[in-house]
Amino acid sequence: MTGPRRVGKTFLLNNVWQPEEYFLFTASRTSPGLNRRQLVRDLARWSAEDLRPEDYPTWRAVFDLLLFRDGRAPRIVVLDEFQYLADGAQGLAEVASELNAVWERPRSGRNLLLVLTGSEVSAMEGLAEGGGPLYGRVDWHAKLRPFDYWYAQELAPYSDLRDRARLYGVFGGIPRYLAAVDAKRPLVSEIVRLHLDPHGEVRQLLETALDQEEGLREVPSYRAVVRAVAGGATTQNEIAQRTGLGNDTALREKLTRLRSLGYLEEVSNYGRAKNAARRYAVADPAHRFHQRFVEPNTSMLEMFEPEQVWREVIEPRLDTYMGHAFERIVAQAYARLTRARGLPLVKEWSRWEGPLRGGGSAEVDVVAPLADGARFLTGSVKWGAGQRPVRDYFDHRQALERIAQSGQAWAYAALEARSPMLFVAAGGFAAGFEEAAREDGREVFLWTLEDVYQV
Repeated sequence: MTGPRRVGKTFLLNNVWQPEEYFLFTASRTSPGLNRRQLVRDLARWSAEDLRPEDYPTWRAVFDLLLFRDGRAPRIVVLDEFQYLADGAQGLAEVASELNAVWERPRSGRNLLLVLTGSEVSAMEGLAEGGGPLYGRVDWHAKLRPFDYWYAQELAPYSDLRDRARLYGVFGGIPRYLAAVDAKRPLVSEIVRLHLDPHGEVRQLLETALDQEEGLREVPSYRAVVRAVAGGATTQNEIAQRTGLGNDTALREKLTRLRSLGYLEEVSNYGRAKNAARRYAVADPAHRFHQRFVEPNTSMLEMFEPEQVWREVIEPRLDTYMGHAFERIVAQAYARLTRARGLPLVKEWSRWEGPLRGGGSAEVDVVAPLADGARFLTGSVKWGAGQRPVRDYFDHRQALERIAQSGQAWAYAALEARSPMLFVAAGGFAAGFEEAAREDGREVFLWTLEDVYQV
């Protein structure tokens, strides 16, 4: 089982079985030798037996003890943060090979469940892929992901729907961050208390997150990359310019590593050419908020009250920030509501932005090819508090027409009456919007916040 740090892997595994059924060892960022000796000590404590670390000087001896011991034996063994049992990818592969060698031996009819977990997602998945030491040995693989917008608001259930969306935009879906929120207090006070205050619980967790990742060199450079992406630098070239780092293989490797750790994600620009630049976004909204508003204002937050910094610096910019977060919420809502509302199935959820022939550029918030292979769902998403005017519908059609004239075949298909459209407005729609949108006979979905948060 893999998943980013603080997503709840250890909490989940500690609450699945009865204490007497399982033995769980969580490796720490120390040396492999220290982890090996601590594992033996923890097993001795769990089994109430006299087990001495010096009697088990290798990982093969330790694994043999775990899987073939004669004394009190757990039915379930969990090795948490498995990647810390070794130094680097090569060392981890060697430890996994030792585990596999012991696992392959007959166990005299004893049923045993062995669970390996880790937050270094790519390293853990590499162990079970083709050529990996555990290839063909894994019966079940799950990637534990952060909560989506719906489950986030269940953990901190604010009554106001805009507050529910802001909650996700600021705290994201990592359970550890959401658990700190007291929904009995106003959301703004919780943002100030947990994110902005120099001693805020969530702020401290975010500030130290990259420092705790195993094997990262030049942590300030990684932090600068995440901040640049949070500030709107989406391509490798833009990130290099924003950070002052070289636009080279070293930067590409940093981006790949940040993706594997769950800090960054690749953003799909529909129909992107194979040689077009990759676009990146901060994967976790809490990290995005932190890098966008907290890190750049660290000195100000030390000098002035966090409430004042919120009112004068952050709050005026929050609605602009929430535009991106609300697009993410809508994508999740579409997947959640597809069956209940009979929505058309989409092959992928994407967006499009780029230059146009004759000058200028255009953006389309929603570009999703449908499962039938012939139609496209397109649309736009607005977070603003005001009602969406009727002209927004015609602006969307005009954007599609200009994109089609610029050579994008999908835009021609999206303009056909058989292709549906989706418009989302957190502030609702002006009178006449629905009538205008249905003039050409196409299927149109109009959503407000009430639709997004519908049970």
